[in-house]
Amino acid sequence: MSTTDTFLQIDQARMVAAFSQAAPHYESQARLQHEVAERLLERLQPQDFQAKTLVDLGCGTGVLTRRLTKLCRFAQIYALDLAPAMLHQAQRQAPRWFSRQHFCCADAARLPLATASVDLLVSNLMLQWCGDYVQVFRECARVLKPSGTLLFSSFGPATLKELRASWAQVDDAVHVNPFTDLHQLGDALVQAGLRQPVMDVDWLTLTFADVPAALRHLKKIGAHNVLSQRQRGLLGKQKYQQLLQAYAAYQHADGRIPATYEVLYGYALGAAMPGQQRLADGSVRIPLSALRA
Repeated sequence: MSTTDTFLQIDQARMVAAFSQAAPHYESQARLQHEVAERLLERLQPQDFQAKTLVDLGCGTGVLTRRLTKLCRFAQIYALDLAPAMLHQAQRQAPRWFSRQHFCCADAARLPLATASVDLLVSNLMLQWCGDYVQVFRECARVLKPSGTLLFSSFGPATLKELRASWAQVDDAVHVNPFTDLHQLGDALVQAGLRQPVMDVDWLTLTFADVPAALRHLKKIGAHNVLSQRQRGLLGKQKYQQLLQAYAAYQHADGRIPATYEVLYGYALGAAMPGQQRLADGSVRIPLSALRA
């Protein structure tokens, strides 16, 4: 899907319900999300730690928020999530010694934040749950200061490739959410007006005792099929057995089965100020009227 195609139709109510249901036990199951959060933080630049206003967009249970409170001790930190139960867990686990935390239930496509007010906006594995990711990037560009930074992670299209290929042998329905590739996200950053985007990719693999264990894991972290056009109704024993048979082709020598994740990382600077001009030598000309604001 390119940035000019029709965006995925996400059933937002189903997504919120799935993550709210998963919230109480999410952190005990989300070992991959914890690992990606750490790798995301490794991509922060020295100047990012000086942020005065910081946003954790799609904070979930607050794993990344809590890490940021230790790394950016003088920042006002705003933790935003669309699922109230996730946000409740984040607030409940927040360190009491850090008073500059603020929790808000919000949609990433309509941020309740002032224009050009944020120094650092970080988002860990949230973007893949947004149907119109260009609109999300536009909102990021709006709220970031021109000198601000966006740092995010998302899943690429090879994520859960074993499960996707196994389902393809069972029927033609969409059982696994499709994910956007690295180049499309990079193009979307530019389209939103964000500057100097950098994208890179990493690969992680989880292993499980069997296919039912893998499916239970996805359910426990709220990673359901949340497309509006998903297949409704019960799966049925025959299809389920066919899925198990197809997935067995990926079984490792030790009997465990893999689940591959393509993790995409993106880094970009805030949008240019209105009236800002870049000259041939690479320098930037800013009108005095913009500096007086």
